[in-house]
Amino acid sequence: MPNAATIEKTDVVLIGAGIMSATLGALLRQVQPDWSITLFERLEAAAAESSDPWNNAGTGHSALCELNYTPQNADGSVEIAKAIDINERFQVSRQFWSYAVENGVLADPSNFINPIPHVSFTHGADGVEYLRKRHEALSRHPLFEGMEFIADEDEFTRRLPLMAKGRDFSDPVALNWSDIGTDVDFGELTKELLAYLGKSGANIAFGHEVKNLSKQSDGSWLVKVRNLRSGKTRVLNAKFVFVGAGGGALPLLQKAGIKEIAGFGGFPVSGLFLRSTNQDLIDQHDAKVYGQASVGAPPMSVPHLDTRVINGNKGLLFGPYAGWTPKFLKDGKNTDLFKSVKPNNLFSMLGVGVTEMGLVKYLVSELAKSQAGRVDSMEEFIPRAEGKDWELIIAGQRVQIIRRKGAGGVLELGTAVVAAEDGTIAGLLGASPGASTGVSAMLDLLKKCFPREYASWEPKFKEMVPSLGVKLSENQALFKEVWDWSNKALHLENANTPKHSGVASHA
Repeated sequence: MPNAATIEKTDVVLIGAGIMSATLGALLRQVQPDWSITLFERLEAAAAESSDPWNNAGTGHSALCELNYTPQNADGSVEIAKAIDINERFQVSRQFWSYAVENGVLADPSNFINPIPHVSFTHGADGVEYLRKRHEALSRHPLFEGMEFIADEDEFTRRLPLMAKGRDFSDPVALNWSDIGTDVDFGELTKELLAYLGKSGANIAFGHEVKNLSKQSDGSWLVKVRNLRSGKTRVLNAKFVFVGAGGGALPLLQKAGIKEIAGFGGFPVSGLFLRSTNQDLIDQHDAKVYGQASVGAPPMSVPHLDTRVINGNKGLLFGPYAGWTPKFLKDGKNTDLFKSVKPNNLFSMLGVGVTEMGLVKYLVSELAKSQAGRVDSMEEFIPRAEGKDWELIIAGQRVQIIRRKGAGGVLELGTAVVAAEDGTIAGLLGASPGASTGVSAMLDLLKKCFPREYASWEPKFKEMVPSLGVKLSENQALFKEVWDWSNKALHLENANTPKHSGVASHA
């Protein structure tokens, strides 16, 4: 126990300089400007892990194009509940970003958000019929207004020339096309939010790794931090701790010893993408096109050909391909997975090993792929793909949640907020679509951890997010109001408006 005189005091400690900590810090600063905030990041830069723009797909996940959020039921109908929920949550993020731009928290919105069509792509008779039913189900909802169904060869060729060249259209194709999609650079967004935090008085320390968290009798936390540059140790006393450390969150919450983390495990999968080095190819494609995962493959394997806008420049990537390492962070340690196995999550993790044979087979096949094999698998999207036009990049680690279920465990796609019963510590586990729904996740966390304060904060939160507590899919007037406002604030009004009615179809 360090001498009391050497213990620093702070109201809030944020662990990790990614989009979640940045968002939570910005929200807190708006409603509680007098609280002291200290952020620690083990790397020497903000957003250097999963929030880096090349380490995530940057879709601005709103379920416009991601087919794993609209599964087909056994009776052939398409389930859209998850798509609607994710879209609702993304609207919350858009509203907060709009408020932040208008109030000087964020700078020019084109630095981090740009309009780009979101497109679902299938081929084969069954795929075409699935997209037809998906369009019928989604286009009735205001959140998906303007979605088109396209099954015409000429229209396909006009809109997606890179994907049309060399394609055998005797194999029928279909698209669900949404003009209201966006590309989001979460790295730039994170940096701007952290810059705001720093200017507003927060203490942000890079090159500092949190080594331990220990609960005190008064409910506060001692946070032991190592300065990786000097080797010196700092100890802080914090009233609230948020563990937003991506793949590093699980081990830290385990060290904290909160009962709520019991049974949770993590399975690391590293994402690999092919990035185009050919400007001619980049210029021929202007959309985010998502396909279907192959039969038996996990949802995280959904292939997509993705236009990115980073530092004002267009880029093009295809993936994901899976790699595997026991590290929980891209810059982690090979012992991360093994150290995360505890008596309280052993059966969860063993249970997943038995039930997720599809994932195991997928990983084995992915690890066996050569560069030529990766290019071959791209031909479903780009029939004339050539290896010389692409380079392999290693994206961030994705630590998928393993949650206890019965005597075993289940692997989950998505994020989960884990908070202590007394609200003094919380963390975020899991991956996609976390970044896009981060604002709603952090608002949920604040409501859970600060129930007494939240009542006084709520009016300010509703100023930032006018739809807070309301389902926009059930309130079309409010949706139109906040949509028009956010489009104007984010400079999307000219390009990011539905061009067609909800029943548009090109078949």
